Parts: sequence; structure tokens; C-alpha cells
Amino acid sequence: MQFFDFYTLVFIAIAVFFFLRLRGVLGKRTGHERRPHNPYAEKPKTGQKSSNDNVINLPKRSDGKNDKHVDEDDDEEDIDPKKVALRKLVAPVVARDPDFDPKEFVTGARVAYEMIVTAYASGDRNQLKPLLSEEVYAGFDEAIAERESRSESVDFTFVGIEKANLVDAHGDDTELRVTVRFVSELISATRDQGGDIIDGSASKVTEVTDIWTFARDPREGDPNWRLVATEAAD
Repeated sequence: MQFFDFYTLVFIAIAVFFFLRLRGVLGKRTGHERRPHNPYAEKPKTGQKSSNDNVINLPKRSDGKNDKHVDEDDDEEDIDPKKVALRKLVAPVVARDPDFDPKEFVTGARVAYEMIVTAYASGDRNQLKPLLSEEVYAGFDEAIAERESRSESVDFTFVGIEKANLVDAHGDDTELRVTVRFVSELISATRDQGGDIIDGSASKVTEVTDIWTFARDPREGDPNWRLVATEAAD
């Protein structure tokens, strides 16, 4: 019996010892402790009191290194010399057609260029006529007729357009004119009646530079531009 009581007292003493140590480390609850953190609770907004600890959360102080002041009036395009020059170039056209977009115009001009040179090579007058002014069409038609009179044909492959840049623009109440400089690559060979190549090459890619002017009448409802002048660059 004494043996049991002795060890029982030892265990009780050890339990009391650890209880006192834990209380010294953890402290006593007084009723004013912070509530356990809830990771799913909505965070208090800056300047509002937290319901947890009655502390006002202030905004973090910046060291200034990552701050970047953005002015709504600052636009990189506005200070790009190339874009400024382009706006000045097309200003006479925009003044009479506020919807004129130089980027969209160049996109359309590239498509028209490919259609025209391809139609000319194949002698497709129906394709050419709506894209050209009467004067330019007359010149193309004459060149096609001469080729046909000699029974010549053209092997033609349009490789692509390397560059297409606006180089001039004018506008008044009766006509808007925009000039584009095209640098294209193509393969072209003219064959005689017997099929022999008399001009160009059936395999060599040639770089060609053309300066074309497109125009339209702002008074008309037709928004389409037509080729009114062609020039081969020196």
C-alpha cells in the first residue's frame, strides 16, 4: 500500500510541476485576449477599424522606388516623332474626313495593290476596272491589249509586300488623295506565242518599288478609293 501511495505522489508532483510550467509560458486568460485569426474573414479596409483589435490599419509607406506617376494626358504616341509626322501628313485628309484611319487605309491599299498587279498580269479587265480611275484603267487596258496582240502571256507569282508607307496626302472639298510607296517581291516572266521567256524570270524573285496614288471624292457616298496615278521609283 505504501508502495502504491509513494508512486502516486510522485506522479502527482510531476503533473503539478508541468502544469505550473505551462501556465508560466502561456499565461492566464483574462477575457481581453485577441480572437483567434480567421483566415476567411474579410480584411478591414484602409482607414477603417478592425473588429478584432481596435487598431486602425494605415496604408503602407512607399519608399518611392516603385512609384510611377501616370498622367492621363501623357501618351507615348503623342511624343513619337514618326507618329507625329504621320498625323501632320494626313491632316489635310482628316480635316475633310474625320473617320480616316491611316493604318486601316494602308491595310486596304496593300490588298488593292496585290489585286491590281495580279489582275494586270492575267489580263483580267473586270477585276481592274472598279479599282482604277478611268485614266489609269485606259493605260492598263492599252498595255494588256498590246500584249494580247502579240499573243504574249505572263507567268506571275505575287510573293508579298515588304513595305507599304504613306508618303503624301492632300485633301480639298472635291478630292482626297493619298500616296503610298510599296516595296514588293514577285516572280514574273513574259512568254511569247511559242512559250519562250522573252522578259523576266520564271524562278527569280524580283523586288519592285512602286509609288501609287489613291483618291476618292468626299462628296460621294462611295467610301472606296481608286488608283489614280502610278509611278515606278528610281
